[in-house]
Amino acid sequence: MGADDRSAMVERVVEDLRAAGHEVEVLPVGEWVAIGRRVGERVANGAADIGIVGCWTGTGVSIAANKVPGVRAALCGDAVTAIGARRWNDANVLALSLRATSSAVAGEIVAAFLVTGPDAATAGDIAGIEAERDALSGRSPRRPGASAASGSGDWLGQVSWIRRGSRWSGGSRWSGGSRWSGGSRLRAP
Repeated sequence: MGADDRSAMVERVVEDLRAAGHEVEVLPVGEWVAIGRRVGERVANGAADIGIVGCWTGTGVSIAANKVPGVRAALCGDAVTAIGARRWNDANVLALSLRATSSAVAGEIVAAFLVTGPDAATAGDIAGIEAERDALSGRSPRRPGASAASGSGDWLGQVSWIRRGSRWSGGSRWSGGSRWSGGSRLRAP
């Protein structure tokens, strides 16, 4: 677990996890980008099964963690969202807002995240996108648990595929609609 501030919510989450018998490594307070990266790297290289990150909004650490290949960080503001992030997206890093999440709600979110596993029917969906990204960038595919140091390029270099172009830029396969009911249509930028 890592956060850019040692708030009462962070302390409560750590206490609750330890009381439930979990082994918890708490990183020293640092800048949100470094926290997201360090927690993400621990999850990606197998040193941790699940990561929890926090910053003022939760968005920054989530984005930073998601730059680490093999990490699927999800910013969750309630337990139902945490369940969905684990079940349908196979999220392995939970991001929390230190500003908007009370200690009690954080406890509910963390508990829901930890007890939910991925749905076998959708577990490969995100991995498929990662494999396509790796193929487009010329990198070897990474699997969750692979060492961040085992691939080509450094951490910041991992985002260069966006600049070179990908299926997300200039017309996306996702533009045909979404899995959500109710007629919503999602379009990639």
